[in-house]
This record gives sequence, structure tokens and C-alpha cells, in this order.
Amino acid sequence: MLSTLLAFLGACTLVAASPGPSTMLIIRQSLRSRRAGFLTVLGNETGVFIWGVVAALGLTALLMASRLAYDIMRIAGAVTLVAFGVKALLDARRGHREEDDEEATSVRPGWTSYRSGLLLNLANPKAAVFAMSFLPQFVPSGAPHLPTMIALAAVWAIFEVGYYGLYVWFVGRLKTVISRAGVRRRLEQVSGGVLLLLGVRMALEG
Repeated sequence: MLSTLLAFLGACTLVAASPGPSTMLIIRQSLRSRRAGFLTVLGNETGVFIWGVVAALGLTALLMASRLAYDIMRIAGAVTLVAFGVKALLDARRGHREEDDEEATSVRPGWTSYRSGLLLNLANPKAAVFAMSFLPQFVPSGAPHLPTMIALAAVWAIFEVGYYGLYVWFVGRLKTVISRAGVRRRLEQVSGGVLLLLGVRMALEG
């Protein structure tokens, strides 16, 4: 079981290290404040755990079996990504007003940051399909399937809280540099552009 757990944590590291929509959103929210970034991480990992439980119950198989359901989720996910991307670009455009007051970066309601991370994860059908294919590989032979997969999903989510928490911490450490108007605006533009492109790609892929 220990060797399986170590292998699982190694795989989780590779998964978390792969850049994707959640990474970009976490970095963008961390530009506002550590609190916003960390709450976004918690929202994202709540989504990871939910998909893990859904996979353990075998419900993601229904999503894969229904092309219509998958496409509906794919379009919803694409719209969500595009909306986040456009908002980031608009925030970058009017960012000079936020930098006049440093506290403006931390007044964003905690629930909004948490919800952003949760919504982005749950709106991504690839996250559901990946959970279904990823978790069963690490269920030891003879172990009860349902509780083991749920436990792995919990370990996965907790591990990523720590992993992405490092992103939040690192952005906070660079606060002096990032707080400069030009640098922050450019980072907002980059994160918004990436989210927008990811949304368009999700919408166009079959």
C-alpha cells in the first residue's frame, strides 16, 4: 500500500505540474491577494474531490456514454473559460484604478474566489473523464473499490492544495515586482489571453 501511495503521489505531482485552466486561474487570483488565490485553490480541489467521488460511483461512465451530455458540458466549460478570460482582459485594461489602493486587491469576496475555482473545475468534462481513468489505476488488488477510490480522491485533492498553495505563496513573494502597474497589467493580459484561447480550443474540439 505504501508503494502504491508513493506512486500515486508521484503521478499527482505530474498531473498538477501540467499547465491548464486551473493553474492559470489560480495564478490570476493570486495576483489579487494570497487569500483570493488560496480560496481559488480550495474551490478547485473541491471540484477534484467531487469528480473523484463521481468516478468512484461509476457515474462518469454515463458522461462518456452520452455524446450529447459530454458536448453540453464541453460547451459550458468553454463558455466559462472564455468568460474568465474576457474578465481578466477587462480587468487588465482598467487595472490602473485598482493599483491606487493596495487593499482593492483583497476585497474580492472569499465566496467568489472559491466559487470561481469550483466552477472552472466542474465545468470541465475532461476533469471527469480523467478522474475515471486515473484513480482506478492505483486501487490495490483486493482492496474495496469504492472506499479506496474515495480515499485516493481525498489524498489527490489535499496534495494539490499543498502543491498549488506553493504557487500562491510564490506569487505573494513577488508582490513587490508584481504590484508595479505595467507588470501586473501584463500578467493579467497573459492569463486572460490563455484562458480565452483554452476556452476557444475546448469549444472547437470534438
